[in-house]
This record gives sequence, C-alpha cells and structure tokens, in this order.
Amino acid sequence: MAMQEQAIAWRQAGEDIGFVPTMGALHAGHERLVTRARRENQRVIVSIFVNPTQFGPNEDFASYPRSFEADRARLEALGVDAIFNPSVDQIYPSSFKTRVDPGPLAELLEGKSRPGHFAGVLTVVLKLFQLTQPKRAYFGQKDFQQVVLVRQLVRDFALPVRIVAVPTVREPDGLAISSRNAYLGPPQRAVAPSIHNALDGASNAFGAGVTDPAELEAIVRHLLDGTPGVAIDYVAVVDDTTLRRPVRTIAGNVLAVAVKLGPIRLIDNVVLGAERL
Repeated sequence: MAMQEQAIAWRQAGEDIGFVPTMGALHAGHERLVTRARRENQRVIVSIFVNPTQFGPNEDFASYPRSFEADRARLEALGVDAIFNPSVDQIYPSSFKTRVDPGPLAELLEGKSRPGHFAGVLTVVLKLFQLTQPKRAYFGQKDFQQVVLVRQLVRDFALPVRIVAVPTVREPDGLAISSRNAYLGPPQRAVAPSIHNALDGASNAFGAGVTDPAELEAIVRHLLDGTPGVAIDYVAVVDDTTLRRPVRTIAGNVLAVAVKLGPIRLIDNVVLGAERL
C-alpha cells in the first residue's frame, strides 16, 4: 500500500512516526492524542477506520458515527502528516484469513461482555502497525483494557512500537469524552456524569485508606444504583497488567466500570492513586 511505502521512507530517513488509530467521529480526546504524538515525533499518521471485526452482531457498526470531512479538517488543522482512511477491502481483502487470538486477558471485563471484540481490535491494530511503521502509538486511557492488550500484543510479537497511554479527556461535568456520547438524549446526558462521580467517590475512599477491592467496588455500585436509568454491567478493581482483582488495592490498580443508559453502553475508569497507566 502507498501508506506503507511512505511510512517506510520516513523511517529510512531517520524520522520517528507517531501513530494514532481512530474510528473517526473525532473529539477532544483524539486531539489530545494527536497533540502528544505531534510533540514527540517528526511525523504523525492518523488512521480513520471503522473496524467491522470488533463489533458484535447486535452492536452499532452500521450506525457508528461517521464524519470524515469534518475529521479531515480537524486533523489538517492539527498538522498531521498523513490521514490513512482505508476501505474495508483494503484492510480485509477476500484473501484475508489470519486473526489474532488475544488470549485469556480478552475474556475478562469488556471481553466477557463483548465476545470476540478484542480479537478484532488486535487483528486490525497489528495490520495498522505494519502499514504505518510507528515508533510510538497513542491510545486513550478510557479504553484501558485495550491498552493492556495492545501492550501484550507488542511484547508477544516483539513489535518495535512503544504504546503511549494518554489520560482520559473529560467534559466539565466529568463525563469521559467518547464518540458514543453523541447517542445520548437529554435525559441520558443529564445522568451520565454519575459514572465519573461514582468512580471519584471510590477514588477518594482509596485516598482515605480503603484498600479492600470489594469495598471500593461497593461504593461505586451504591452510588450508581441510586441513579435512575443507569444499569451496571460491571464494576471491578483490577491489576493494570493481569486484569485480576488484587487482594489489597495498591496505587496503580484500575477501577473500571461499564454501564448502560438505555441502549447506550459507556465505559470509564480511574487509575487509583496515579494519573496514568
């Protein structure tokens, strides 16, 4: 592909490439990733590709927000060097047969709720890495399990890519910025900040000395259970590498939550006692 040829030429010229994979519908969180990549690399590539293999049969692939012209204008204003917007046939031609097995970490949390999701994620990430040849790749911390699994992919396949996790960007009321927020109607948007408020409550309890994971999870559940229209999928304190619940919570563990507001599913997390993964 032309993208791969250009990326190889930049690398051969001694220029570091920063890569930001996206599915479009860009927002302030993506801008933070691009800005960080721009600061740390000579070249920046952003992909816009709504990856069909990471969506389940009853998920929102067909309706996922697509706004390429607005996204392109936003990225050009940020000074990216290349926008890679491949078709599905370019990424998955008819001859494509191989799929990444993400292993047991993909069976927890998001993987338990969305079977097959991370196989699709890691397969497309591996291919995009091959096509863009990055030295560094930038991911939002909101999708922390994705960060954990991509780092595992990099280690397992000895890929020469550094994975940079960038802290979650939030609305003024605390709601994690996400492309799926566009689905929220006014009543759902009004209660959505309760997700971060519940995480904050548990984070404050950890800062005050609570280290029992079950107690921290219970704080989140108690705060969310009292919020009309919020249905909890999971609440979990986990180790930031193994994704297992620790015996005692320590700084750097992640408190993660997934909820449904009507038909809309949102995720969020906080790194306890630290800013980033």
